[in-house]
Amino acid sequence: MNIVDTARYPLADPGSDAWERVVSRTRTELRELGCSVLPEFILPSSWEALRREGAGAAPLAYYDVEETNVYNIAFDDDLPAEHPGRIVMQRGNAFVPRDRIPTDSVIHRLYTDPSFVRFVAACFELPELHELADPLSGLVLNVVQPGMEHPWHFDTNEFTVSMLTQEPEEGGVFEYCPNIRSAGAENFGAVRSVLTGADRSPVRALTLRPGDLQLFKGRYALHRVSAVRGATARHSAIFAYSERPGVMGSVARTRQLFGRVLPAHRDAERNAVRVDQLLD
Repeated sequence: MNIVDTARYPLADPGSDAWERVVSRTRTELRELGCSVLPEFILPSSWEALRREGAGAAPLAYYDVEETNVYNIAFDDDLPAEHPGRIVMQRGNAFVPRDRIPTDSVIHRLYTDPSFVRFVAACFELPELHELADPLSGLVLNVVQPGMEHPWHFDTNEFTVSMLTQEPEEGGVFEYCPNIRSAGAENFGAVRSVLTGADRSPVRALTLRPGDLQLFKGRYALHRVSAVRGATARHSAIFAYSERPGVMGSVARTRQLFGRVLPAHRDAERNAVRVDQLLD
């Protein structure tokens, strides 16, 4: 692809020495830290197009500042007093859905490129990946306006692929706690300690730049984007893939993120299968 630095990241040459070196390094970082950043994945000559396209799409985001908790579940009086789900946070980030992102944009071209999808699958040590069938959440632009943040949360999928397209003047730092929970253990005490600030020792901070590709295991890693300050919003593209074809977002989560659902979401929910019993 003419937008990717293929000298450093030879997407079209799987099995080559350069391809194997990048994939091997990324796999190691994902195993050890749950996160890997591939700097300047996008060529500098495309950075301005990346920023401009994001800025053009950002006004189409669905904005709804709301109170939430780390699991994006209803506040329940039956939860124990010390349960982290009782801690209220304000979610002020917004999302532009896939059906509002031009198909000729840099991020859309990258998302649908077979060589890119194959490369990402290899980095996550998966035999193959599929674009989400969801017409809204397959590819999104996340927008965090000045004064807003994306509070602490876990992802519903096991892995995430993202790219910063516009950095803020200040703040907007990606912070995460790798493997703070597992498929068999919520580890509520450690999660609560991070949320309250009682213990920040598990927290890692990343400095991301436009054009950097971030691969992340967010199902078990608590993470957030800190409050954005200054006059410039933080924009990032999120590329959503699945190990199996036909995956759709839930009705409740889709409505929360985009303010609307489609008939396809309701149809898919009737046949949804969970991969674990963790709180979302």
